[in-house]
Amino acid sequence: MARPKKYTIKLTDEELKELKSVIHKKNTSKMIRSRCQILIDLDEAHGKVLTHEQCARVNGVCPATVANTVTKYTNGGLSSVLQYRRSVNSDQARRKLDGRAEARIIELACGPVPQGHSRWTIRLLEEQSRVVLETPVSREAIRRALKKMNFDLTAMATGASPKKTMPNL
Repeated sequence: MARPKKYTIKLTDEELKELKSVIHKKNTSKMIRSRCQILIDLDEAHGKVLTHEQCARVNGVCPATVANTVTKYTNGGLSSVLQYRRSVNSDQARRKLDGRAEARIIELACGPVPQGHSRWTIRLLEEQSRVVLETPVSREAIRRALKKMNFDLTAMATGASPKKTMPNL
């Protein structure tokens, strides 16, 4: 015997019209588009109603996504479904270096070596970046920025231009 439905979706005509307009916009993300389609498929007021499993299969998402979308709609309304909230633990949110800071570090590495040193090291760049940049940056962040640019610190010690390597195919 199946469990009774905990949440039922009955969209108004205005909500249905808004969902369809969001789906047809070019700049709507795939996640928001699939949430809208889930709500349209599960709407009891307009047309044929699918089960959660059928809706998940048709839209190409897992059943948990369907359940989460339904609870989000019933608890917060249509605006909470159409809103894309980025996690604070995502890579972009935790990123310390932006393009300007990376450029400043590359500029430091291309500049003259501090007195008493033969070449730049990542630790030296870290110490110098504390002076130049307003936010402290870790050695790992500096290493990633240099690696992204294919920047070779040993080539700079000899006075050569930074080494650009071809990717291994």
